Amino acid sequence: QYNLIIVARDQQELDQTAAELRQQYGVEVVTLAKDLFQREAPFEVVEEVKRRGLQVEALVNNAGQGQYGEFIETDINRELDIIQLNIGAYVVLTKFFLQEMVGRGSGKILQVSSIGGELPGPLQSVYHGTKAFVTSFTEAIREETKDQGVTITALLPGVTDTDFFNKADMTEAKMVKEGHRADPAEVAKDGYEALLAGKDKIVSGFMNKVQVAMGNILPDDLVAAGLHKMA
Repeated sequence: QYNLIIVARDQQELDQTAAELRQQYGVEVVTLAKDLFQREAPFEVVEEVKRRGLQVEALVNNAGQGQYGEFIETDINRELDIIQLNIGAYVVLTKFFLQEMVGRGSGKILQVSSIGGELPGPLQSVYHGTKAFVTSFTEAIREETKDQGVTITALLPGVTDTDFFNKADMTEAKMVKEGHRADPAEVAKDGYEALLAGKDKIVSGFMNKVQVAMGNILPDDLVAAGLHKMA
């Protein structure tokens, strides 16, 4: 059981979540209100953790947003924010905490990617592209640090019942409206167990495993066309 440092934008929601976690699990919870869309925010998280003298045994990178729509019509500034959140924040937090972990010869990192990173994503082109980065980046740094006491695990969920689709203006998409949405608690459990077991990569959910396997077999244009219809 871990004590927690939790990061999000809204201090009030953080305080509420922290109170629930303390009461339910009896752990210590430190809250940091930071907007990870901002380029300097991940650096501020690192500085604040250092200032408080806290040692991070397990880093979970799971902040991420998307945007639904045709690329020629979507908002470029929103997309640049998404790239900063989904890639920039991951890279900064991973670099600083991984350096510490390698220095002491122990630690765990869970990178929340997506099955979207394994598949082309019409109407979510930038989001899928960011997740392809996360998966590839994770595989590379895992190889670099494999003999240094650190485990780095990629978690690849599919459609999950979170606020992601509201924020992405995607609630009317067929895959969201008609498809199965995984329970976030089950996805988190899959990721946590894989992290503790030191696994390299975990695709959460049987049908997501099937979808990724089929995506690896079928030509990319067919996969893209199928996902375009689902979206």
